[in-house]
Amino acid sequence: MNLGGEEESMTRRLGLIGVPSSIGAHWPGQEKAPRALRKAGLLEYLEEAGLRVTDRGDLPRTRFRPDSERRHPQNLALVVDVARSVADEVEVTLRAGEVPLVIGGDCTIELGVISGFLRAGEDPALLYLDGGVDLRTPLDNPTGILDSMGVAHMLGEHGSAEELATMGPRFPLMEDEKITLFGYSHNEVEVGTLARRSMPRYPVERVRHGPQKVAAEALAYLEETAETFVIHFDVDVIDFVDFPVADVPQINAGLTFREALACLGVFAASSKFAGLVITEFNPDHADEEGEAAATLVREVVDAVAGNKALRKSDGPTDRERG
Repeated sequence: MNLGGEEESMTRRLGLIGVPSSIGAHWPGQEKAPRALRKAGLLEYLEEAGLRVTDRGDLPRTRFRPDSERRHPQNLALVVDVARSVADEVEVTLRAGEVPLVIGGDCTIELGVISGFLRAGEDPALLYLDGGVDLRTPLDNPTGILDSMGVAHMLGEHGSAEELATMGPRFPLMEDEKITLFGYSHNEVEVGTLARRSMPRYPVERVRHGPQKVAAEALAYLEETAETFVIHFDVDVIDFVDFPVADVPQINAGLTFREALACLGVFAASSKFAGLVITEFNPDHADEEGEAAATLVREVVDAVAGNKALRKSDGPTDRERG
């Protein structure tokens, strides 16, 4: 469903869902994201872009706190509760004929999003536009922070927390070929798991050589193999020095803001685009004036409205020229 197309924008409506939760994260902050993005004019920009929107409000606020009773993994029961609430809301949104636009919130909400699609009778692929691959489990991550473990739990990776891995309508929630990893930086701890798995993958080093060209290649795979797909857009795919908004910064790593949004525009312009999830935005890391939030809102809306895919050339980036 190309929401930028005139026909689709007239017949399909976005369902805006806020998930103010940092319960799966490393520290507080992300629970403020939906409010900050709304304050930056998200709803108004969507409507100005000609997109029809149902604002479904925000789920209850769930702020990170250290879990002293069950240290490993941290806050498991609450993470599962939030994911189930997300699934409920996404299912209702889809059954109303709306395209979910979910603003989080840490990455664990993605399990709820996919679960909601499955409950509604849809089985999308997942374009994972993220600075990491999130393949760790409580078995190999001593912190027990579930925010870095979302993909592992969707795949039912050995060592996953059973309560989270089985929270959806099937187990595993997704198969390898349904998840396309895009824009990630290599993590030595996850190399072995990644080698065992068969997810299509496009690491950051490859994407930088031609962001839109590589995004088009990934999109061609998705359009050939899936009926629809959801975009998971974790803002930590962006170099924190270039655009400092992520909850866990990538310093001098990741894509530039321009590169990341150009890729998002390519994916969102597809007729098989079925939803967008924005995660890891931490207002405490952005400027106090709210300019970064406003910039992010404008550019994301531009992408969802189908106005970015062909805007930029696919030549070398400023970083590559330097």
